[in-house]
Amino acid sequence: MPKLGESVIEGQVARWLKAPGDQVEKLEPLLEISTDKIDTEVPAPASGVLLQILVAEGETVDAGVTLAFIGQPGEELAQPVPTTAAAPTAPPTGAPAASFPADPAPTIAQRPTGRAFISPVVSRMAAEHSVDLAQVPGTGLNGRITKKDMVAFLENGAAPPVLSAQRTSIASSPSAGWALNEDETLHPLTSMRRAIAQHMVQSKAVSPHVTTLFEVDMTATVRHREAHKEAFATRGLHLTYTAYFVMATAAALAAHPRVNSRFREDGIVQSRRVHLGIAVALNDGLIVPVLRDADEKNLQGVARALNDLTNQARSGTLMADATRGGTFTMTNHGTSGSLLGTPIINQPQAGILGIGAIVKRPVVRSAAASLLPSADDAIVIRPMCYLSFTFDHRVLDGAEADRFVAHIKEQLETWI
Repeated sequence: MPKLGESVIEGQVARWLKAPGDQVEKLEPLLEISTDKIDTEVPAPASGVLLQILVAEGETVDAGVTLAFIGQPGEELAQPVPTTAAAPTAPPTGAPAASFPADPAPTIAQRPTGRAFISPVVSRMAAEHSVDLAQVPGTGLNGRITKKDMVAFLENGAAPPVLSAQRTSIASSPSAGWALNEDETLHPLTSMRRAIAQHMVQSKAVSPHVTTLFEVDMTATVRHREAHKEAFATRGLHLTYTAYFVMATAAALAAHPRVNSRFREDGIVQSRRVHLGIAVALNDGLIVPVLRDADEKNLQGVARALNDLTNQARSGTLMADATRGGTFTMTNHGTSGSLLGTPIINQPQAGILGIGAIVKRPVVRSAAASLLPSADDAIVIRPMCYLSFTFDHRVLDGAEADRFVAHIKEQLETWI
């Protein structure tokens, strides 16, 4: 089991791509591994024959544990090693036994092969990009579609047709689950979903969450993006509003370093570097790759880094270490139309910024200092956005949190 990053200490064997006795070539995909951060294919470390599989599909083991043996044709192990039992997941307490499959799991030899086999990684990528797998050339064994095939297909700029309802269903639901009764189906938790659940529950239990809300006039930012997005496109960059929020947040963190901290029982640890975690929605969960030293980058550098991180996250090519070491997190939930959210802190950080949708709204503008109605008042249409900042009250108080968000607001409203 490879160590896929400093923070990844175990992995689950999601699928073996070869059966014992199969010929394997060095660097050819041998199996797929699922961690709480990413799913990835593991290449064969050597050429030869797969002699024995020691860890069954669905089993989770620590990094460094032997998964299988590769040897030469006709070679036998001096002493066969016991394998981990490929025991099916036990039904939940109280669930009727008749609701679960009684037949034994199919052997590796009986499972789909070649193009008939669609791995979880490929299935997820196909669902997220609406790819018709029939259009993707497969370079794997017997024409099997590998993750590299999918990445190459997407990078070539192919415009795949929308999937049929049946194919979408297969791609988005690789596991049919178990029927609890005629009205309900149990879908086993993926490693990612289980990790998200544990992390969120832990966060709410550990730190007292408080949320402050600001409204931002995005006119200056929208005007700047409209004037520069075509120039960025000529350099192969998609200039998103998220890049502007990253720039403003990084500047605010530099000006208010207490926000860039984490709580410990013996004190508050303040980071000198700004490593921004950017929440990226996936078809089956959420991942937070880290944009390192965000305060040292200009708008073009941030746009390029964001393009790379989001593309890698959604294509399944993100390295496990790319999610490690964040000092602050932001989530642009407005991309899906959400106006306002109260996100949960990404532990052990001190806060998380939620960004709502930018929408045109009527607002009152006046030169008068008084809040009373005045002849100077005017109703104008402006692109407006809500920013919600959820913070750890052990680290920050309300006034300091408000000053931090006010800094972001000022940056966005006065963009030149």
